[in-house]
Amino acid sequence: MTADAAEDRPATADARGDQRGVGVDAMQRLWAPWRAAYLAGDDPVAGCPFCVIPARDPADDVHSLILHRGTHAFVIFNAYPYNPGHLMVVPYVHEADLESLDDDAAAEVWALGRRTVGVLKRSLHADGVNLGMNLGRAGGAGIAEHLHLHAVPRWSGDTNFISTIGAARVLPQALEEVYRALEPGFR
Repeated sequence: MTADAAEDRPATADARGDQRGVGVDAMQRLWAPWRAAYLAGDDPVAGCPFCVIPARDPADDVHSLILHRGTHAFVIFNAYPYNPGHLMVVPYVHEADLESLDDDAAAEVWALGRRTVGVLKRSLHADGVNLGMNLGRAGGAGIAEHLHLHAVPRWSGDTNFISTIGAARVLPQALEEVYRALEPGFR
């Protein structure tokens, strides 16, 4: 297509010309640059992130996205969230099997899970929370060798067309903003 022909085309057609009524300029763009490394398979942490990250200086927790450190477990943001405020409760011990987790660690994981649900409801006004574990690779765990409890805040209507037909998520807040909103609930 020549430059002159492109100028004559209506603005309501995209550059391919096969999407009449869908203009490129009217298209909403979703920007989530933090997902690029994950999608490319890059691993910014050498080793198990659930072992490496909490071993860092606690003074750097805001950069490590750790919201709370307990005796046997900690609360951390999912760096590749499904929704804003997607948190994980993780035992310090590197353990894949829930049934092998000692009673004190298991109790604290559950207690922090309960606390996390309350913080998400109060601080982010979540209408509900998906709480669960994906155990083992076959169970859907992304980091199968170190168990963790997911807490994903949900709002009425948060699954919209983009999730349903676009196989994408829209995250309206940066992780840093959500961190500032949630951190007071873990003090």
